[in-house]
Amino acid sequence: MARSDSGARPSEARQRLLATATRIFYAEGIHSVGVDRIIAEAKVTRATFYRHFPGKEDLVLAYLRAADHAIRNQVDGAFAADLPATDALRAVAESIARDIRSAGFRGCAFLNAVAEYPDPDHPVHQAVLAHRQWFLDTINTVLARIQETEAEAAARQFVMLRDGAMAAGCLFDPALISETFLRGVEGLIRAHSAHRPS
Repeated sequence: MARSDSGARPSEARQRLLATATRIFYAEGIHSVGVDRIIAEAKVTRATFYRHFPGKEDLVLAYLRAADHAIRNQVDGAFAADLPATDALRAVAESIARDIRSAGFRGCAFLNAVAEYPDPDHPVHQAVLAHRQWFLDTINTVLARIQETEAEAAARQFVMLRDGAMAAGCLFDPALISETFLRGVEGLIRAHSAHRPS
């Protein structure tokens, strides 16, 4: 088991391996990058790599866990201010828009990964599904605070708006895509709020 899973502080070599893999996997894809390149760029030995990650798949899963953790922190930060539900959703949307406008943006790490691991039984595919279910459930919970009966459908729409923006944001003008996404979310919030019982 990797040291980071035991609650102990991860070693500097493990952090370097994960940071290197994260940078390369996100920028270039997962299958196109071999373990040898990650070892070389992280400046560790092969033995050090295998001490922390029994194989490449373990490193890929660690990469996705780190991405999941970062997104959860981002979403939790938006909800931590105890804002009204509508403002909390706007805050989540703003954080997504900021990501799309950030330097080096290359889409959603999870959608990119699942495109490379189409087998639904593969652990990487399962990790992507788990992350996406958490995100959908989280948005659904917030939308239910506005109006419960249509919350699930509205949450699916929010996630689809996000997915479209993440895909388009690395192909077209990120500022325009972000603006379009935020307008879409605003329209969704208004429509969902209009169904609220008086």
